[in-house]
Amino acid sequence: DVQLVESGGGLVQTGGSLRLSCAASGFGINDYTICWFRQAPGKEREGLSCIFNLDGNKYYADSVKGRFIISSDSAKNAVYLQMSGLKPEDTAVYYCAANPSRAIQVDAYNYWGQGTQVTVSS
Repeated sequence: DVQLVESGGGLVQTGGSLRLSCAASGFGINDYTICWFRQAPGKEREGLSCIFNLDGNKYYADSVKGRFIISSDSAKNAVYLQMSGLKPEDTAVYYCAANPSRAIQVDAYNYWGQGTQVTVSS
């Protein structure tokens, strides 16, 4: 079975850093696009960053460009999101998702993790 498990969330002060992990099983990440999304209360799920493992290219939303870095480790079958310069508006549940195509829209993804909470205090 395809499974994605996020970890690494927590409470951090403004300006702090966190590293999220997404452990994949049931498929090899090298054949998939893996994206990080987040959803704050009352808001739509937002795409943040994707790694297109088929060619290694990366995508960042304007809201996180320059602050977040996505990476992958094929040996561990995992994807990471290094977050720095965190702001209170980054508070949300963060999800990783997998898709065999290069699509980055939320609706294109049918493999999701359970999410990990990130809370940034002011």
